Amino acid sequence: MRLHHKFLPSSREISSYSIWGYLPAAAVLAVVWMHSIAFAQTKAGEPLVLETGEQIFKAGCIGCHGPGGKGQPQSTLGFEPPSTFPDFSDCAGSTGEKEFDWKATIHEGGHGRGFSPVMPSFSEALTNEQIDKVVGYLRTLCSDPGWPPGELNFPRAFSTEKAFPESETVLTTAVNATGAPGVSPEITYERRIGAKSQLEFSVPFGFQHQDTGSWFGGVGDLVLGFKRVMAFSGKTGSIFSLQGEVNFPTGNASRGLGAGVTTFQTFGMIGQRLPAKLHALDFVQTQFGAALPTHTNDTPKNVYWNTAVGKTFAQNEGFGRIWTPMLEFLSSRDLVDRAKVNWDIVPQMQVSLSKRQHILASVGVQFPANNTMGRSTQVLFYVLWDWFDGGWREGWK
Repeated sequence: MRLHHKFLPSSREISSYSIWGYLPAAAVLAVVWMHSIAFAQTKAGEPLVLETGEQIFKAGCIGCHGPGGKGQPQSTLGFEPPSTFPDFSDCAGSTGEKEFDWKATIHEGGHGRGFSPVMPSFSEALTNEQIDKVVGYLRTLCSDPGWPPGELNFPRAFSTEKAFPESETVLTTAVNATGAPGVSPEITYERRIGAKSQLEFSVPFGFQHQDTGSWFGGVGDLVLGFKRVMAFSGKTGSIFSLQGEVNFPTGNASRGLGAGVTTFQTFGMIGQRLPAKLHALDFVQTQFGAALPTHTNDTPKNVYWNTAVGKTFAQNEGFGRIWTPMLEFLSSRDLVDRAKVNWDIVPQMQVSLSKRQHILASVGVQFPANNTMGRSTQVLFYVLWDWFDGGWREGWK
């Protein structure tokens, strides 16, 4: 998660916080006492009304998170928090999160998602309906409607590019299970720019077994890309983006490390949240585009269409580790006479590794469905680090 929630601790946690130096013992006792009466009465001593998300936030959250969710200054708190409070009005930090991640942090407490345990669990103080209302109120604090909501950030598939702009680093590796032995790692760095844009840089590598019995390895064709969200709707669960890429001929084409020519790629991406009545699936993502080399005598033009469908399951009554089985269908065709369409099928499984769910892994197998001559079955896996959500070592416990 991107928002480092910091609420107040429960009374049974006081001793452990004092030991670890989060808060002085006297300050902990004071804030716990204030927290215990926060839901009991108003300033005038009248019964507290908790009908809207804003009312619930002002009753139990504003003490730390401040008016408008901007975070209370230390001078108002009277103690030094372990780190800064999130600013829920900051669209860059808040819109990329799924509402369900916020619900999980409120329900389970900071420790449940790898944040500071100073944020307590509200599972006994608030009902699920009240938590939903609080999260709904927090969503309104970003006043700029131009930022796509996190609910449109669907899980990453191996080949089908997703439409949502991200800030993450991914190490993907493909290993030939049939045909000539070979290993093809690739490092991809993505940085979100503003509400709707993303820069992307990829460095592919290749390690091929030679006829002589030795191995040859090196860098392939470097890729620089730019993505732009063209349209989205949180209501319908749809997002559409366009991306352009340049593949630079940095690899040794004679060794199978690249195309040997500069290639431009242009493609569109559509992500769609599926209706709840389709219990078997949660989302579908589609990518369609073309690869346009500068010298077609060496490398033909190519068009392709990729689609991924999947469903996410979560442990711990929906608040814990997530598992997302997906199935990809890949198709491509060289734009030359009598060329055939190549089809591949890629079953895969993504799983969150860290409690914060910003470190994920996926494993899959890519099977050629036709035209199998010269095309290998490959075992695929990746490790993804959503570094905007926190450091590599953060959020594990």
